Amino acid sequence: MNKILLAVLAHPDDESFGMGGTLAYYAAKGVDVHLLCATKGEVGEVPPDLLKNFNSIADLRESELHCAASILRIKEVHFLGYRDSGMAGSPDNHDPRALASQPVDEVAGVIVDHIRELKPQVIVTFDPIGGYRHPDHIAVHQATVRAFELSGNERFLRGNSVPFLPDRLYFHTFSRGFIRTAVKLLKLFRQDPAKFGKNKDIDLESFANENFLIDAVIKIKRVRDLKDKAGQCHTSQGGGRIGGGILSHFMKLFGNNESFMQAYPKKPYSRIKSHDLFV
Repeated sequence: MNKILLAVLAHPDDESFGMGGTLAYYAAKGVDVHLLCATKGEVGEVPPDLLKNFNSIADLRESELHCAASILRIKEVHFLGYRDSGMAGSPDNHDPRALASQPVDEVAGVIVDHIRELKPQVIVTFDPIGGYRHPDHIAVHQATVRAFELSGNERFLRGNSVPFLPDRLYFHTFSRGFIRTAVKLLKLFRQDPAKFGKNKDIDLESFANENFLIDAVIKIKRVRDLKDKAGQCHTSQGGGRIGGGILSHFMKLFGNNESFMQAYPKKPYSRIKSHDLFV
């Protein structure tokens, strides 16, 4: 029986710009890697020339995701069917179809269906603040944690599905020392860390001191080229370019590891980090 890893994320591009190296690493080792993508990234501005062969932004971004998934060797992409909520405070937050406006237990139930069908030993998702406080990332984190709790519960009935409890749940996170250094570098080169990213809507300083334990570090140097190529599929999101030139160079120098906090089973803090999410 093959090992199975399930990533639960919010938008097309989350799989590449975040934990893409880990997904490629395990796929290369023969693990069946599945992706649940909660939305199709409908919100945002896209240059008209990129939409020439597509009926909508959602169609474009779905195509970009399938391009990236083929490079990362993700076995299958499963869409949950919710709508992109946009960044915090935007009008899209209030769309009745927006992921962030859905009841947590409702979204969790849909995730449970996939967990029970796929039977992954390991599930990976966002950390409690969704990496950078995106409403959809936080919603996916909360729903995935709830789904993990419910999936093995025999009293939680979902059609004909059979209860199944995965072995481990991890939150993808990163060193805040890295972010604090990035903030200093941006300021040094007269760039505003409070207006970071393609749309200048990410405030790096606001979460530079939000610390989460790092229990596992996956070394992705051997598959780093696959992560970079997958990022290039997401042309509508900058094609893998991160911030300004100096920070992009900094990421290339220090981006050969991806870090995770082990949420289940909980374990005492140790300076010795695991290098395998399945052990």
